[in-house]
Amino acid sequence: MSSRTKPKIIDLFAGVGGFSLGAVRAGFDLAAAVDLDPHAVETHKKNFPCTPHGRRNVLGLTGGDLRDLAKLNGDRLTGLIGGPPCQGFSTMGKMRKNDARNKLFFHFFRLASELNPLFFVCENVPGILDEKYETLREESFRLIAKEYHMLAPFELSAGDFGAATERARVFFIGWAKDLGVAFSSADFTPPPRVKRTTVRSAFAGLPRRIHPNWQTEESGWRRVDLSESDFADTINQLLPGVAGEKAAIKRFIERSEVSGFLGTIHTREVVARFAKVEPGKTDSVSKFPRLQWDSLCPTLRAGTAKDRGSYQAARPIHPTQDRVISPREAARLQGFPDWFLFHPTKWHSFRQIGNSVSPLLSRSVLSLFKRRLHLVESR
Repeated sequence: MSSRTKPKIIDLFAGVGGFSLGAVRAGFDLAAAVDLDPHAVETHKKNFPCTPHGRRNVLGLTGGDLRDLAKLNGDRLTGLIGGPPCQGFSTMGKMRKNDARNKLFFHFFRLASELNPLFFVCENVPGILDEKYETLREESFRLIAKEYHMLAPFELSAGDFGAATERARVFFIGWAKDLGVAFSSADFTPPPRVKRTTVRSAFAGLPRRIHPNWQTEESGWRRVDLSESDFADTINQLLPGVAGEKAAIKRFIERSEVSGFLGTIHTREVVARFAKVEPGKTDSVSKFPRLQWDSLCPTLRAGTAKDRGSYQAARPIHPTQDRVISPREAARLQGFPDWFLFHPTKWHSFRQIGNSVSPLLSRSVLSLFKRRLHLVESR
């Protein structure tokens, strides 16, 4: 199906593209992607070169702006998706009620009301359901109450959808009253027979050693053994003409070369300290958790951008080696394809991966909409 005939989706707060990738895998046309972070927009463009991009602050965006960017030409938008910044709601942070970023949640719903898509899907951290944010939620939902049915917020975890991480997120889902279908939260439960992906499964076929001196973008390109990994078959489906940077796809197909194997130089003291951390436990100084081969990874965190102090995220320690994991290993845990690119630095790579929705989870959620829309069209 060509992009002209596929139902169109716009991704707000698109980041590196976890939600976007789930959308195109589910069979949607990614008609536009918007983010304010220049590194996110730059990387998203590489992975989705056919999609129009807007580096814009959502506070100043209108529905008309997005229609123009997506070239809707009078057609109705099918879906609006996005994950507004979660740092102000996260229990790992200070959960300030007046954090300026919190208002972006409201503006997602404002734009939904202006765009009038057939459906919308908004995700955030469980902390957003705290009582202190009740007014914000009510004000946001009031914007779309007249035109949309909306489910009560519910929680999904990426680990239940095939990712190797315990990443719980709350979903806010609504659909137009004139769509002619109905949904329940039970519709979005994990599909049956999803195989649990452990850290061991996720890392299968990746280089077993990451040299600390692999510090440049080019030195981070390494061969992987795809024959060792059933999980690789699950995540590595190619999307020609839809997603993927040409040079990265070429290296992946012809030489099984994959980016992101960037090493970290640890001091002897840090290595000695990591050596004492048992699997499943946390280093007392850095607060880095050591992964366990046959379990899920704890939620990968993003750290902060430059305007918030440039704090690096707590990066997990490898299950058996006394080092933190590489960006590519983190991407495998989240369920990103091996051909998918991230920023050439560790800091921004981990921010992009830690801020993402798992593509495995987003594909499952959006595939339900795709199936129901098909039923509506075939009546």
